[in-house]
Amino acid sequence: MTIIYFIVQLMGATMLLLYAVRMVRTGIERAFGASFKRVVTTTSNPISSATTGLILAIVLQSSAAVGLLVAGFAGSGALGFGAGLSVVLGADLGSALLIQVLSFKLEWLVPLLLAVGGAFFIKSDGRKLKQAGRIILGIAFILISLRFLRETMDPIRDSAFLPSIAGYLERDFITAFIVGAILAWVMHSSVAVILMCVTLVAIDAIPAAAGVSLVLGANLGSAIIPIWLTRNMTPVARRVPLANFLIRGSGAIIALVLVNKLSILPYLSGMGEAQTLINAHLVFNALLLLALPFCRLMEAPMQRFLPMAAEGHEDVPQLHRSVLDEASLQTPPLALANLKREVLRMSQVVEGMTAPVMEFFDSYDKTKAEALIARDTIVNQALDDIRRFVADMPMEEATKRQKKRARELTEYAIALESVGDLVVKLILPLARERALKGIRFSDAGKEELISIHERLMANMGLALNVLVSDDLESARLLLEEKSEMTRLERSSRKRHLKRLTEGTQTSFDSSDIHLEVLRGLREINSHIASVSYPILYRGGQLLETRLIETMSEDDEDT
Repeated sequence: MTIIYFIVQLMGATMLLLYAVRMVRTGIERAFGASFKRVVTTTSNPISSATTGLILAIVLQSSAAVGLLVAGFAGSGALGFGAGLSVVLGADLGSALLIQVLSFKLEWLVPLLLAVGGAFFIKSDGRKLKQAGRIILGIAFILISLRFLRETMDPIRDSAFLPSIAGYLERDFITAFIVGAILAWVMHSSVAVILMCVTLVAIDAIPAAAGVSLVLGANLGSAIIPIWLTRNMTPVARRVPLANFLIRGSGAIIALVLVNKLSILPYLSGMGEAQTLINAHLVFNALLLLALPFCRLMEAPMQRFLPMAAEGHEDVPQLHRSVLDEASLQTPPLALANLKREVLRMSQVVEGMTAPVMEFFDSYDKTKAEALIARDTIVNQALDDIRRFVADMPMEEATKRQKKRARELTEYAIALESVGDLVVKLILPLARERALKGIRFSDAGKEELISIHERLMANMGLALNVLVSDDLESARLLLEEKSEMTRLERSSRKRHLKRLTEGTQTSFDSSDIHLEVLRGLREINSHIASVSYPILYRGGQLLETRLIETMSEDDEDT
């Protein structure tokens, strides 16, 4: 029974630690995720790119999360290989610095963090404050899980079982290295694994030498995670995670041999054996930055290993072909699946049309504008095909739920077609007018528009997930984002009018265009968010109307 109790306790502490790390990351992504792309893709040299990665890893509490972000940006062409690899190497060091911060004795903060975080998360209606509460609660849970882990290990610290395992790992550093890599891979979090190792060493459950081998293995496992998560992306996106794996993995193996064959650990010790692990982790990831000058040189080998020809479908021709299959019409479930796939295709086309619109306000390109207009033709044709497809469905054989779902998908297709019209009939003409008249936005006004557009693109990604998953929580978040977008539009409009009253000439010249673009972005977001309404209504999270159903007799007489 003792061993079963220990395993249950250990699993509970570990799961709480993983959940807490994810909770912090989720809160930060929901509060600031829309700005991550601009932050990452505006870096210019290896040092600033590495600094950006370092900060993002601390913020997201995961170097693997930064690696996944960079892979996505590299795959879309928004970030070059050299800059992307520099960001990831900086993120590795940022993750190590985060572990140093979390290893401090901060248990006294737990009640305060729980009180403040809980108040923000439960009582606040503001999106930023609510997510700040989520982040604070996550930090409190991390500290609680580490204390829980120490308390779990204390009873067996002096048993015969743990010392024998610890001694074996100390003698066989290769096994310890492999165990660390596997743990980081299975838990998908090197931060959680290394914090566990630091805790175990701090209570003398395992020796420092074995702990360092585990930590180096966790570094290797952490580099494998982005490779696995990007396995279905294009080769361009997969090059940066692979290059990081080669640098970090080979460095981890070299460090493992040096630490265990040479007397290096005494030079890394200080303030206890647990700090030795952290120092080793920090020094290892800091030394990896020596590879920054060679990042661009690794692009050619990665291109040969993952060539462009292997990508096959860079133009995504599938977006130009309907996926509706008339053979499925006689089977309502299959017909609905086809319908959903076609609406998803429309969503992807519309997303591709909306993503570059702010670039036209920097430099209007007639050729690119014509390409967007051509894509709108695809959207219009898709809507026509969907209407005909639904009209041909044998509704007498469909259930009431299936009929309703077909209507909901058709309504969302109409909303997507409206988004395409807003892009080509409102925003593109405004960009062309700005270019012809030589109008310039004020710096503050342009920053506001870019920020709102970033939020819109994040919401489009969320809407795609909602369309695929029908997830109630995601649908609720998307609708909250609609309210937040309305607030942002109103706030930007007020600031713009304030600049007008202060006599800012650039704001006066660009006033009409600024306000129209604001309105267009808000309307696009509203159309995109409409996918959440039927899901929320089915889940009992949405009322049919906000109007009072009945009136008193006194009210009727007035």
